[in-house]
Amino acid sequence: MAENSSSFLDRSRTVAGPGYSRWLVPPAALAIHLAIGQAYAFSVFKKPMGALISGNVDQPDALDWTPGQLAVIFSIAIVLLGLSAAVFGKWLERVGPRKAMLASALCFGGGFLISALGVSLHQIWLVYFGYGFVGGIGLGIGYISPVSTLIKWFPDRPGVATGMAIMGFGGGAMIGSPLAVALMAQFKDVAPMGVAPTFIAMGLIYLAFMMFGVFTIRVPAEGWKPEGYVPKTQSTALITTANVDADTAIKTPQFWLLWVVLCMNVTAGIGVLESASPLIQESFSDSSMGAGRGVTAAAAAGFVGLLSLFNLLGRFFWSSASDKLGRKPTYMIYFGLGIALYALVPTLAANASLTLFVVACCVIMSMYGGGFATIPAYLRDMFGTMQVGAIHGRLLTAWSTAGILGPLLVNYLRDNQKAKGLVGAAAYQSVFYTMAGVLVVGFIANLLVSAVAERYHVKTSAPVPATAGAH
Repeated sequence: MAENSSSFLDRSRTVAGPGYSRWLVPPAALAIHLAIGQAYAFSVFKKPMGALISGNVDQPDALDWTPGQLAVIFSIAIVLLGLSAAVFGKWLERVGPRKAMLASALCFGGGFLISALGVSLHQIWLVYFGYGFVGGIGLGIGYISPVSTLIKWFPDRPGVATGMAIMGFGGGAMIGSPLAVALMAQFKDVAPMGVAPTFIAMGLIYLAFMMFGVFTIRVPAEGWKPEGYVPKTQSTALITTANVDADTAIKTPQFWLLWVVLCMNVTAGIGVLESASPLIQESFSDSSMGAGRGVTAAAAAGFVGLLSLFNLLGRFFWSSASDKLGRKPTYMIYFGLGIALYALVPTLAANASLTLFVVACCVIMSMYGGGFATIPAYLRDMFGTMQVGAIHGRLLTAWSTAGILGPLLVNYLRDNQKAKGLVGAAAYQSVFYTMAGVLVVGFIANLLVSAVAERYHVKTSAPVPATAGAH
């Protein structure tokens, strides 16, 4: 029985046969990314989890978990996302996407179940271990597991391919948030705030959903190429036909320049995400807009939802556009336009230009999401397809760094301004000007990206012939 299970999970059992449509692969990738994208919706649990003892979200008990304690859960998950992607990237390339997706599903679903026990016993360290550590490992493996496979299926449109999968991560919160709220309302009479049974239900639901990806994922046969696609035989300035292995890639200056590019783009984007709701309410209050015309909490929630939508759409739009524009020019747009918009936002807020403020923030968020989706294709252009999943995994440590740096920077700057007596839009000016400066660093790093030197390329004796009838 164990032997049969092992053979089913083996990479050789996932090779697509003749006539297989590559368009069946994106749904398998989406099944994983829509599930693990729930991480963006974890904030819906914060207030309920902070009132497990008191049962009142507005008047927590002294024994209730504090917002600071609960914030650590998400931070651990994001740090483990980057670290596990880096550690398990080469393993993924070796064993194939099916085994990696199964590991992701078991860790992510299992993290919810462990956390349910932690909530029931009111032991926050169990939640740290469950959702943060075990679930974070599931996030990292799941995030990179479809990327390498999609790039190999879509050599003619790598930006479209990665955009299709990674947009799912951006959209996961749009499913996870209402699902969690509905389940907690359903179970509120069964357990404190309904949190523990909700964790159990979501762990099992996501495990089942992710298994669709496990069973349906396929890799192309050796030498396969899309019908009518003629691979380039010569490298262009920033698109190579050679390959660089993961261990060598991290020794190149290009890898570290792209690490800075991703880290700066994410750090700046988190500047908007971290402060979106209080920012718009405080900047457009009744005192600045007129009595009864300020942005309400409900309207602010709608603003956050709109940002999530542009985060999702930007992942597909910008990564697809990068197939035409080129990866380096696309990031020049992210940084160049981003610098201008971040510098403009405080002025729009000070002048009470609500519509333009919302438009600027939505464009910023679209480029934040686009940065995530474009980077795998950028890596493919620079380092080839051989171990792009492993290289992508190691680059995601930039996300882990930004996940800590961004919120710390934003909270420090905002609190510092408020301590000086500044209120409303003025309290956030330094945040946005600093984020514009962060993007300048990213702009310079992207400007310095050049082709990888030939000495780093994997030496091959002859090209591998295409497999006859593989399509």
